[in-house]
Amino acid sequence: MTADLPPSVRRIRCDHLADAQTAAAFEQITKDGHELDVLVNSAWGGYERMVEDGQFTWPRPFWAQPAHRWTGMMDAGVRGAFVASSLAARTMVPRRSGLIVNISSWAAQKHIGNLIYGVSKAAIDKMTSDMAHELRAHGIAAISLYPGLVRTESVLQAAKEGWFDLSNSESPEFIGRVVAALFVDPMLMSRSGQVLVAAAIASELGVTDVDGRQPVALTLDRV
Repeated sequence: MTADLPPSVRRIRCDHLADAQTAAAFEQITKDGHELDVLVNSAWGGYERMVEDGQFTWPRPFWAQPAHRWTGMMDAGVRGAFVASSLAARTMVPRRSGLIVNISSWAAQKHIGNLIYGVSKAAIDKMTSDMAHELRAHGIAAISLYPGLVRTESVLQAAKEGWFDLSNSESPEFIGRVVAALFVDPMLMSRSGQVLVAAAIASELGVTDVDGRQPVALTLDRV
């Protein structure tokens, strides 16, 4: 618990590269007497050290990409999401209720930035689809959700250096608002297994960003 958070929010330190820490986080939820309704897999890697030795390495061709980016995206991102989802499903299946959201990207469908990014996001989309197939009989939904450009610390820093245009960006809180709306959406199970664009579904469900703005939903041809 930290002083700047409301009493209902608890932070648990967890390195998703360490399965034991991930398992401990889920055990803590049970120990605290809570049930898990929603899991959002947004932990990722590969965005760190985007600028190395004064060079922006993000758009380099695959043969010039730093090796740590593969580890960050495939291990911290894809594998981390699989492990967390497996642990979540073990508590959701007996209750026949729950929602697993995997944060993904248009990079799964189009070359954006670099090859590693595309491969990892395509893996997330396929994993979500197959999760939904296996969870459907248990009343649990799994959705792959595409945010727009999110104003994370790394993105804000890169924008200061001229790498990003933030005019149609989204706050980190926006995606949380979309997930909350999806969880109570009567059509949730019919959406399970789908790829949803956060800004598009937000418009449909009447969700706005923290500043009241409605981000413009990107499409494949506009990304």
